[in-house]
Amino acid sequence: MTITPNDIANKEFKKVFRGYDADEVDEFLDQIVEEYEKIYKENLNLKEKISTLNEKIEHYANIESTLQNTLVLAQSAAEQAKENSKKEAEMILNNAKEKSEELIKDAQNRANQIISEAQQRVLEINKEYEMLRQEFNMFRSRFKGLLQAQLETIEKFE
Repeated sequence: MTITPNDIANKEFKKVFRGYDADEVDEFLDQIVEEYEKIYKENLNLKEKISTLNEKIEHYANIESTLQNTLVLAQSAAEQAKENSKKEAEMILNNAKEKSEELIKDAQNRANQIISEAQQRVLEINKEYEMLRQEFNMFRSRFKGLLQAQLETIEKFE
């Protein structure tokens, strides 16, 4: 059962002959209520912070997942472009035996350009992914530090 600050403030004890000084007990209970309220409110604030930080972690995890999917798609697109370029170059080579060598070189240059652009895009996506992953790791480290500090603070009050 959770004890609230109101439970402490409203607690009444039986009065007996030669019992404790009621004023002294009431004063002490008032101090306990005040301190407990502070800790109770701080605990609620920390729970809200944890909830907010968990939402941010989930958001960053979704971003990471999206980036990974984008990276896979970019790699697939690069491979597809590479294969399409190779097929196109092979078709041109097979059909262009009669054509001049200049046409063949143009086709190969175009294939290399497509491959180069696709590889460049993959590198850019990898760089962006790595940057976001580092930001996520920094965020996670800070979050862990914050949680550690908050836990230590709570343990000090216990």
